[in-house]
Amino acid sequence: MSSRTLLLFLLCTGLLRSKDLPPLDLGGVREQHVMIPMRDGIRLSAYLYLPEGEGRWPVVFEQRYADISGAGTRKNAADLARRGYAVAMVNFRGSQESEGRYVGYRALAWGEQKDGYDTCEWLAAQPWCTGKAGTFGSSQGGFAQNFLAVTRPPHLVCQYMVDTGLSLFHEGYRIGGVTRPGRFADFGANCRNPSDNDALLAEWDQHPNYDDYWRAEDCTLHFAEMDVPCFTIGSWYDFMVQGSVASFIGRQHQGGVNSRGRQWLLLGPWLHGRLNKGSKVGDLAYPENATWPEVEHMVRWFDHWLKGADNGIEKEPAVRYYVMGAVGEPGAPGNEWRSAADWPPAPKAGSLYLHEGGLLFDKAPEHEKSATSYESDPASPMQIPGRSFPGAKDARSFEEQKEVLTWTTAPLEEPVEWNGEVKAEVWLSSTAPDTDVILRVCDVYPDGRSILLMDYPMRARYRHGWDQQTLLKPGDPARLHWHVGWTSMLFARGHRIRVTIASSGAPLYEPNSQTGHPQVRDWLKDARAATNTIWHDRLHPSRIILPLAK
Repeated sequence: MSSRTLLLFLLCTGLLRSKDLPPLDLGGVREQHVMIPMRDGIRLSAYLYLPEGEGRWPVVFEQRYADISGAGTRKNAADLARRGYAVAMVNFRGSQESEGRYVGYRALAWGEQKDGYDTCEWLAAQPWCTGKAGTFGSSQGGFAQNFLAVTRPPHLVCQYMVDTGLSLFHEGYRIGGVTRPGRFADFGANCRNPSDNDALLAEWDQHPNYDDYWRAEDCTLHFAEMDVPCFTIGSWYDFMVQGSVASFIGRQHQGGVNSRGRQWLLLGPWLHGRLNKGSKVGDLAYPENATWPEVEHMVRWFDHWLKGADNGIEKEPAVRYYVMGAVGEPGAPGNEWRSAADWPPAPKAGSLYLHEGGLLFDKAPEHEKSATSYESDPASPMQIPGRSFPGAKDARSFEEQKEVLTWTTAPLEEPVEWNGEVKAEVWLSSTAPDTDVILRVCDVYPDGRSILLMDYPMRARYRHGWDQQTLLKPGDPARLHWHVGWTSMLFARGHRIRVTIASSGAPLYEPNSQTGHPQVRDWLKDARAATNTIWHDRLHPSRIILPLAK
């Protein structure tokens, strides 16, 4: 089907239908429910918000699987419409009121179904649109924008992403190789037909490794096709900051001609999400300068790219990042914005090594044999409540649990600054053929609070690559090397740096059965306990690898 024929089909079959919502004062903005047709005849549920009066406006839209009919979503969309934009909130195929089978992000990608492409082109062709389209959104709405960019719809002009992702294998279902069926089982509540989600989880069970199935949902393989300016926001207290950073780097250096050199990145001290970029985060209250005016800045961004406003936004620094420091300590360094031409800065590599007695310092261990052992029982896992990363909170309640180990530096005599990626290299042995290592990094205040900066798990069977599984030989030390997080942190004098290791932290990280058996939804039915050992001697120097400021 030619692009012109496809466009005519989409225009002719876009049938409006009414859907009653609770009355809500939207300040004169017109709200409509529309079913947007896709190339295979399936229609996606969308709410349109049009400014008062007759006219033609640029369109901006967000794609989600979550509900788009809540009062807060409607008010935010109407507020954006009053700024002179047609706004569309669109649900994924098979979610909420959208037709078709729910397949997560897959229908948005570059296969036979291109739901993002068709949505963009249908909206841009409406009589109330100028033909220019932009996108916004966070998390699921960020993933969706990366998928859309790869398909290169002709009328897509720019994007504004918050806490985004690129690969569902790496940043969703198997974070660090850790399977998460409990987390994704809840997604059936978003489906028009909840059984679609069960079928999708069963499909994922058939692909435990990073294979062609998962490559079809990995945007990092397609940066060259991404070809529009994008402003990306990442949050230090968010495991998905890796997606935000990778998206910026990939588009800036590997993207199309309209993408390279036309990317902007903002990194600040926030949690995952949209419209939450304030100064109070977890247990911490940063100075007011940590607040980012997300909506106002996004409108300026769209005004420039979609309306041609000469407001100078394209002249802003390519990278701005917030250097976090101690809070509540007058005179402590940090808590300031810096700018750079690119990310990451060129740090000096450093290390903090694990030593006997829970000590952590920058010299490699010299002992001929030194290790610390602990028990790991999937039937009685250590506890990290909730499904979201609990960043900027006191982590002592986890550290004090029975099978959690800590290594801590002496109080710092001078401030220490990190800017960039933190990695881990841990030597592990186990009495089981497979287990997990969850590694956390905390800033320990003089009063004892252990403020969580980052954590990341690693499933031992994937230590040689995500495309293969290699089980442990019981008792033999194995080297695990993995990404832990991105940060910009200035540890104050008198503070201490802590590394925490455990093999479970449920329900945030669903436990490893430790049997070595296939990773499927009911794999914990035959779980086994194990003794795990972290090595820290001359031949097995476990450490975290640091991006020290020069």
